[in-house]
Amino acid sequence: MSHKLITRVVRDPSDGFRFLPHLETEPPDLLVSFDVMGGDRIRARMSGTAVRALRGTEHKADLRAAPDEVHGAAARLCARWKERFVHFQPVDDRGRALLERRHPYATAADLSAEPEDELRGIVVDLARSGESLLFDTLLRGDDVRTEMFRTYLRSALSQTGLRVRFDSDLHLPWPMLCCTPEDATAPAPTLDAVFARFLGHRHQIEHTGDAYAWIGPPHSVPQRPFVSLNHDVSVGRATRADDVAKALAQGTECTVRTTYEELVHDFGKPDLDEQFMYFWCHGQFVGNEPEPQVLVIKLTDGTPFDGLTVRELRARHRHSRFRPLVLLNACHAGVSGASTDRAFLGRMLIEHGAQGVLGPQISMPQAFAAEFALEFVTRYLRGEATAGAITHDLAQYFAAQYRNPLGFAYGLHSGMDARLERMSGGEV
Repeated sequence: MSHKLITRVVRDPSDGFRFLPHLETEPPDLLVSFDVMGGDRIRARMSGTAVRALRGTEHKADLRAAPDEVHGAAARLCARWKERFVHFQPVDDRGRALLERRHPYATAADLSAEPEDELRGIVVDLARSGESLLFDTLLRGDDVRTEMFRTYLRSALSQTGLRVRFDSDLHLPWPMLCCTPEDATAPAPTLDAVFARFLGHRHQIEHTGDAYAWIGPPHSVPQRPFVSLNHDVSVGRATRADDVAKALAQGTECTVRTTYEELVHDFGKPDLDEQFMYFWCHGQFVGNEPEPQVLVIKLTDGTPFDGLTVRELRARHRHSRFRPLVLLNACHAGVSGASTDRAFLGRMLIEHGAQGVLGPQISMPQAFAAEFALEFVTRYLRGEATAGAITHDLAQYFAAQYRNPLGFAYGLHSGMDARLERMSGGEV
């Protein structure tokens, strides 16, 4: 006579392997790597369907530029955006500030009513600096390998609509870099033609640098997405910040945090499980020489929260379900030199579970930051598009409709393929 045997599992023999594989996705159309080697050498590699495969060899070159030199040029580019664009002040024929146009590019997101010739001249200047950083600083050199690499990369980036990954030990403001004009001898280009030179306008872009950054259990789709608003309530009162808060709470389970203690308490939870985290607050760079200064953020109580705090709180929860996309809308108007590590907070968030971190590469005017956040949050919470697609679309949208290039100054650290999963029929 047959009997049903009762089975009881007393040990998981696959422990340590059960979280594999990682979340997989389609490879990018273009993968460009910049590895810092011994002796401060930079080795460049390139692959993907957007660049021609070579018989019996690969796209590779050891570059002449040194990391400190490249970081210094990147800091200069970010500073130029602040000085030439964000802080732009029109003057009259006698050099006196026009009070009726007080810092017009910083106080409004929509620049369509501003003089286009004036705006075009400034954006042309920024585009020239972005092109020079990529091709004249990072990829400079007259040896055959560097020349070939530069030529193939220039050709690949001249396409449009690619998914581009810069896997690099050098953290640069990739969307703010530029392609070469199609015809450098042509008459003065239109503003739209100048916008189209920026990599952030042409392609979806993400920066990566780590390997196997996260392994964790499968992620179930909740009935309503879990999101959070982490903010300084005094920031951006004259902007659309309240509309962003309403968008975050629409059809979600939204946690609001305004203090360091609330943030630390929840980051220390092993079961912290949010699909999207939004930070709207001030930021600044702190640190002591010779170590690079790193970004810290502050909520309403002003207590600094940084990447090391993330590590302290999340290191013991390595295999948790913490997998948010993070929109780090924190202004950092302080240090902009080569000795700053702009990516450290983002790296720590990703190392401890975040799918990606989206944030400004420069000191972002609050008026534009709130408009960008409202558009991004609204679109991302629909679950219809990836973070990379939305960021790229917004860069083009703000350039076309608002005549504003600040969308190019938002960069994705990983997360190009992150998408909010929603249950079918869920409330939006």
